[in-house]
Amino acid sequence: MKFGTFQGVFTPTMLTILGVIMYLRGPWVVGNAGVLGAIGIITLASVITLFTSLSMSSIVTNIRIKAGGAFSIISQSLGLEAGGAIGIPLYIAQAFAVAMYIFGFREGWLWIFPEHPALLVDLGIFLLIFLIANISTDVAFKIQYLVLAIIFLSLVSIGMGFLNHPLQTEVRWLGHFEGAPESGFQRVSFWVVFAVYFPAVTGIMAGANMSGDLKDPRRSIPSGTLLAVGLSYLVYVVLAVVAAFLATPQELLENYNVLIDKSFFAPAVIAGLLGATFSSALSSLVGAPRILQAMGQNNILFWNEKLARTNRRGEPKFAFYFTVILVMLALLLRDLNAIAPLLTMFFLITYAMINVVVLVEQGLGQISFRPSIKIPMVVPLLGAIGCFMVMFIINSTVGLISIGLVLAMYIYLSKRKNLETEEGDTRSGMFNSLAEWSAKVVSKLPEARERSWQPNLLVPAQTVNDVVRCYKSLYNLSRPKGSVKILGFDTGNKVWANKMRDRLPGLVDYFMEQHISAASAMVEAENFRAGVLTCMQGLKASFFTPNTLFLSLTDEIDRDEDMKILMEKARQYGFGSYLYMPFRKVGLGLEKTVNLWLDLRVIDLEVKSKIDYINLSLLTAYLLKRNWKGRLNFVAICPAGIPEEKARAFLDKLITLARLPHVDYFLVSDNPENLESGIPHADLNLFSLLPGQVDLAAIRHRIDALETSCLFTMDGGAENAFA
Repeated sequence: MKFGTFQGVFTPTMLTILGVIMYLRGPWVVGNAGVLGAIGIITLASVITLFTSLSMSSIVTNIRIKAGGAFSIISQSLGLEAGGAIGIPLYIAQAFAVAMYIFGFREGWLWIFPEHPALLVDLGIFLLIFLIANISTDVAFKIQYLVLAIIFLSLVSIGMGFLNHPLQTEVRWLGHFEGAPESGFQRVSFWVVFAVYFPAVTGIMAGANMSGDLKDPRRSIPSGTLLAVGLSYLVYVVLAVVAAFLATPQELLENYNVLIDKSFFAPAVIAGLLGATFSSALSSLVGAPRILQAMGQNNILFWNEKLARTNRRGEPKFAFYFTVILVMLALLLRDLNAIAPLLTMFFLITYAMINVVVLVEQGLGQISFRPSIKIPMVVPLLGAIGCFMVMFIINSTVGLISIGLVLAMYIYLSKRKNLETEEGDTRSGMFNSLAEWSAKVVSKLPEARERSWQPNLLVPAQTVNDVVRCYKSLYNLSRPKGSVKILGFDTGNKVWANKMRDRLPGLVDYFMEQHISAASAMVEAENFRAGVLTCMQGLKASFFTPNTLFLSLTDEIDRDEDMKILMEKARQYGFGSYLYMPFRKVGLGLEKTVNLWLDLRVIDLEVKSKIDYINLSLLTAYLLKRNWKGRLNFVAICPAGIPEEKARAFLDKLITLARLPHVDYFLVSDNPENLESGIPHADLNLFSLLPGQVDLAAIRHRIDALETSCLFTMDGGAENAFA
């Protein structure tokens, strides 16, 4: 059965707000703060919940809210991880609140019948609440009409107290904050009194928790919640004024039961007090399973299929019985005072996150955010600040613990791989907007490509094997902060093209699992070379442009000309380039040692602010040494015309300016016959290529002579090893 605004939202929200604090602590607040101070406390507390209610109303009119209330709202905006991190403690707080309301009912009952055993009273009232809620939610909500009528009569009885008691002329408009009787009336601050009172205005999620059982949640939740918040505020203010004229300041401070004693008909007020705790317990027992059911539907917890299951009337019976067991355990604890502040914190964190959701949605300015109820951005901002402020006013230590628990749950759920929702959430939009904003800011700043350089690889592939064969190299070159963009080319061979379309997304996912940013696309082109050149030119218009072309050399000699032209063109377009050729059946070997070859015959030994031709190779050598936690050697080809002292001085200065730690270097002659002799073995040999001097035949000979995989680099102009 689906419920309307009055039955499904207004009544449970109103009854949860008008609770035991109104009867037993409201007069004490007036006694401490005075009439004006009490109204100030009531107003400040109500404004915080009003702002949260407005935020909730705004977001509810923008989404198709499902079961779970706050869980659904937060999940649809910040993701299931955030929704679960809030939903789990919110559910626990809601379930334990049932026990706390029952304890409150027991205290009122024992005030009337002090000889009754406390445990039997707790179990008896819980059994009654259980039977009502188990019959159906409809019955539970209809009984709340009776409770609402009883509370109304109790308020009337308090207002008519002037018929039995004289009007007090000793009204204290501003209080002295004298404290409470149990503490010997030690003076307290405004914020201590505020902290005692604030829980009285919570409970605004009682109606939202029923979101999955409402006929029209988009209309019912805003109207029912806002009406309950506004009306309860008027009740609290009027009651504060009535209490001030009904009892002396001393009576307000010393007697928590002053409203009962000063009322026209005391049993009516006692019935109202018992009814308030009873209805709050009933609302919580009905609402908590809905939160649990929603989390089960999204695979947040365990036994998800059972938790998500409903009976023919649409009620989550398994989640209900699970909650009943949890409440029973809480009742057996007998005293929840130790964790009561923690439960309050969980409610406040939920309220704060509702405000944060609206703040994020409004801040993004996306066209998808067009709620029927529009509010200024200051409303969710102040609402969030207010919730966090109240947390630390009540108890800063418990506040930090509760935030820590929520963060721990978020981290745990973030590691779960099955948390996906069909609708998605706004996180991608949030980070996309942030990236766009960053791009605009960066475009206005002086260009600093050399300082911010990191390998963002463009990997063109004619077959899937072009990527698979080089996976380890791509992985080592792009981690930890680089990226890989794979372009698959369809040049007419549909068999190969279809294989790439099927497998490239899986390869991208594998890179992403290794925490490397990756993306792929299929490109139709007349031929491989023309397609790559067109893509490189087009990509220059994007902000996050790849900066290094990655090519792999195979035994197919007929592709050599394409590779040579692509490297030359890449430099013209401002791309650095890698040409990788793995040695047969060896690959990258042990991934421990890198030899960087430096040809001193073509390098200017007068080191300046930037060195030509070897920047990319120097940066790559350092990157591989760091990622492998291995060894880096310089192998310097030194012709006879360069003195050894000058060569060593150059290498020492190069190592210092490039900030390369723990580098050994070796000088070898430029005699082609013994060029590869006398140097340490390496898992990868690294060479720099000069523009216009790409000799692939010589490259193949060098690989065969060294019997290791080799990586050849060509600077694109944006790299600077000294930056």
